Amino acid sequence: METKTYSVSGMTCAHCVSSVSSEVGQIPGVTAVSVDLAGGAVTVTSERSLDEDAVRAAVDEAGYELVS
Repeated sequence: METKTYSVSGMTCAHCVSSVSSEVGQIPGVTAVSVDLAGGAVTVTSERSLDEDAVRAAVDEAGYELVS
C-alpha cells in the first residue's frame, strides 16, 4: 500500500470534494481517497505507486487543477 498527498486548487465546496473523490477513486489500484477541502489536499491510498499523470488527468476531469 502507498499513500500520497496531492495539492489541488479550485475546490470550494462539498460538491468539489465529491467530484474529485469520485474521479480519483476510479484510477485502477486506488483503495481510498480523502479530501481536505480547507487545505486543498487530496490524500490517495493505492495498492501501488500511481502515475502522477493519471492523478492529474482525474483531477482535471473533475474540473480542478493538480498543483505541482
